[in-house]
Amino acid sequence: MLRLGKLDNDDLDRLVLKKFRRVRPESLSSPTVGQDCAVVDIGSDLLVLSCDPITSASVSHLGRLTVHVSCNDAAAAGADPVGLLVTLLMPLSGTMEQISQIADDLSQAAQLANVDILGGHTEVTDAVTRAVTSATVIARQPRNRTMRGMQPGDEIVMTKYAALEGTTILAEDFADRTTSVSAELKQVARALTGSLSIVAESKIAMRYGAVAMHDVTEGGVLGASWELGFANGCAVEIDTTKIPVREETRALCAALSLDPLRLIGSGSLLIACRDGNTLCEALIESGIPAAVIGRAIEGATSFVDGEPLDEPHADELYRLYE
Repeated sequence: MLRLGKLDNDDLDRLVLKKFRRVRPESLSSPTVGQDCAVVDIGSDLLVLSCDPITSASVSHLGRLTVHVSCNDAAAAGADPVGLLVTLLMPLSGTMEQISQIADDLSQAAQLANVDILGGHTEVTDAVTRAVTSATVIARQPRNRTMRGMQPGDEIVMTKYAALEGTTILAEDFADRTTSVSAELKQVARALTGSLSIVAESKIAMRYGAVAMHDVTEGGVLGASWELGFANGCAVEIDTTKIPVREETRALCAALSLDPLRLIGSGSLLIACRDGNTLCEALIESGIPAAVIGRAIEGATSFVDGEPLDEPHADELYRLYE
């Protein structure tokens, strides 16, 4: 029986990724663990694409998350998002009003992100039990904007806070299971949906010497840290005392016995660079919290607080659905 969440990386590589071979000269990348975007040569610029489903959000957050999560992947690759193709699957228990609300949220979020909704598909199906979206982002990247990749000695900067997306989901969808958390903290947590885009910090990072970037999604900060190292052929060393966690995140996670550092965290970006402090200063000056949380090291084994950091498994959020 399968478990909820993404496949383990070994299973993903063995069962899926290794079966695909490049046959077109325009394709500049192959699907690999830790790499969220595909790159295609279209002539003057590079075309960057990525697709993501949103399966664990309520209707009230679905449209915004769909836009931000998709655009974040492209931005973390150093590309400029242009538009989205969105598939919306609605359960039989859904309503026309919910479909309209999701479309309104998609439209508003797209305008804020300066991208277009280019098309997609909308369907009611008994294959899902709650509203689900899957989006493909289309982005462009100038040829002179490629990153060299993370190398041992590079510092790792994290923007904003751990588990931002997870915090909004916990406050909205699990309010009845977090009665020990005050209504005021939950209200603050719900408002974090306005902080889930990493497009602005990715542009600043590119100006200040980013050599590799990875947005935090399923598996949280620690999962993204491991993936950043794996995708760049080295390892990382992370100090959890340096990872910023908001008060409302700690409270909600404590109430549900979840680890905030392994909870889904769209809205935070990991950036590898030579001078982390200078990058942090530039980000903070632009109103984006940032901290140096670790560095790249030699070898194949990553570490957190001196202990081996295992590859990411199921996100903490899925424990609540078991």
